Amino acid sequence: MQKYLNKISGPLLDRIDLHVEVTPVAFSELSSAQQFEKSDRIRERVIKAREIQAARYQESEGVYANAQMSSKQLKEICVISTAGQNLLKVAMEKLNLSARAYDRILKVSRTIADLSSSENIKPEHLAEAIQYRSLDREGWGA
Repeated sequence: MQKYLNKISGPLLDRIDLHVEVTPVAFSELSSAQQFEKSDRIRERVIKAREIQAARYQESEGVYANAQMSSKQLKEICVISTAGQNLLKVAMEKLNLSARAYDRILKVSRTIADLSSSENIKPEHLAEAIQYRSLDREGWGA
């Protein structure tokens, strides 16, 4: 698997917003009585987040989602706190991320904040977005 992944160029990986390694689910988790968020509740959150984005970009022709925002919009819409800046700086250095990955992380964190109905991007939104950059990490798929 690693040999195959090594054939994918960095610039191509940079253009993929979410990198998620899907591992087999353990029997103990499958048989657990723990309650998870229901699909209809997730659907409601997604619809609400899309409405938030539609309102945000109503004046921007051709833009209807966070993934489509321009660099200028990114600076205006994806403002993060000092704690968030520090978290992102550490991730950029440790994962050796590109400027394009930086933009992608901010856009994904804005979407995560929208799904949480949060006006601001919080450090936990950034942390979740950073974890979706798993293909940028050494040893992925090992």
